[in-house]
Amino acid sequence: MIESVEEGEIVITFMIAFGLASIMLCAGMIIRTKVSFISRMLVPASVIAGVLGLIVMNTGLITSVDAQMYVDIVTFLFTVTFISIGLTRNPKSKSSNSVGKSIAKGSIGLGFLWNLIYALTPAVGAIIIIGIGGFFGMNPVYGLLIPFAFTQGPGQSATFGSIMEQQYGIANAATVGVTFAALGFLLCFLVGVPLARYGIKRGLAKNMGSSKIEDFVERGYYVKDEKRNTLGNETMFSGNIDTMTFHFAIIGLCFLLALGMSEIVSFIPGVGSTFSGMLFIYGMLAGYLVKFIMKKWRIDNMLDNTFQSKITGWSTDYLIVASFMAVPFSVIGKWMIPIITVTIVVMLLSVIICIYFGQRMGGENDFERTIGLYGTVTGTVPSGIALVRIIDPSLRTSTAVELGLMNLPMVASFVTVSTIMAIASGALSMSLGILLLLAPIPIYLIVLKVFKVWGAKTYDFRSESGSEVERLKRATAE
Repeated sequence: MIESVEEGEIVITFMIAFGLASIMLCAGMIIRTKVSFISRMLVPASVIAGVLGLIVMNTGLITSVDAQMYVDIVTFLFTVTFISIGLTRNPKSKSSNSVGKSIAKGSIGLGFLWNLIYALTPAVGAIIIIGIGGFFGMNPVYGLLIPFAFTQGPGQSATFGSIMEQQYGIANAATVGVTFAALGFLLCFLVGVPLARYGIKRGLAKNMGSSKIEDFVERGYYVKDEKRNTLGNETMFSGNIDTMTFHFAIIGLCFLLALGMSEIVSFIPGVGSTFSGMLFIYGMLAGYLVKFIMKKWRIDNMLDNTFQSKITGWSTDYLIVASFMAVPFSVIGKWMIPIITVTIVVMLLSVIICIYFGQRMGGENDFERTIGLYGTVTGTVPSGIALVRIIDPSLRTSTAVELGLMNLPMVASFVTVSTIMAIASGALSMSLGILLLLAPIPIYLIVLKVFKVWGAKTYDFRSESGSEVERLKRATAE
């Protein structure tokens, strides 16, 4: 009886959390519509809602739900998002083989660029605090938390910060970590949204249809009788089972398959515990598997591609809001200047690296990759996908899939994690540790060259007419 009461309370708490996030989304939509500056900047309602939720959750007015519930919601929706991506058919191309090669190439490129930034930023963070931290009584070891926060989000920054606190006696490490994460989320959208908007104006967002920003894009919704996209087609007779019910049933099936895959992987000696935690990867693989089986049975038409992409959008919107509301924004006042300094410098480095290499990955969706990578290295994969949706609303490119699969080459970052923890434990000196953090970067650059994801420009931010490739095509046609 006691257990059932507790379970009931958890369900009620979950629904309250869901309701609060929904209120924030409604408020975000109103603000997006009524505040002209925000409308012109194309800030998604989910981002506005997330910022509102962040403020509300940290006022102390909400006592029925804590940040941990939103952490759990983020974990759940993260997996659902990638299941839905896996169930969505690949974009049409001349050959499915070319699509696979493009996805593999993009995933490797994005993954190793993420590794590069992951290795560079802790060294930069430590060096900055060595330079100015002494004036504020801040140990350089806190600068090592920046990659967990910026490239992995509040969950990982809190986890590794807690390890530093409990095992190595580094006070307030978790608080500093989540502070970095919150600031990273804000800069993700404060910088990423204008970059996306700038690219739309330059004609780089091919899936927007036009370089002109239409009224409904800026407004954020359609008015009566305005031309709009469909939500998809019915695939089921509603007297039997509703089309939406069927799609979510398949997602539930894939979720259980993902849990099974994760459990099997956990038995692998040595690395099992690490790899089993990547539930979203198994979710996407389960989606691919189910889609493959349905295709073999010739029933894949039961899944409508357009409607499936809308489910991906639904889960991403709530995921962004929950990610903000999961951050306890308690900040150590006397360290704010070094924290903000590290944050701004790392953001600038991230922008430079993402734009420079993003222009040279050699794919038709390089602009989408650039925006998605920036969102990922300053927040999480879902925040990267949220930015991509600004320029590719229906996720017609393979960028979202690549952002999921990039987690496989990201395994190489284990070297950086080991180095950071060795410095935090005192096993490595700070100076030697910084050198070891920077050591893998030349290897990552070589990998980018070998896999041909560092070549000539495919687009140029300075060009009004879009990419060099597109200009050549037009010139040839004329």
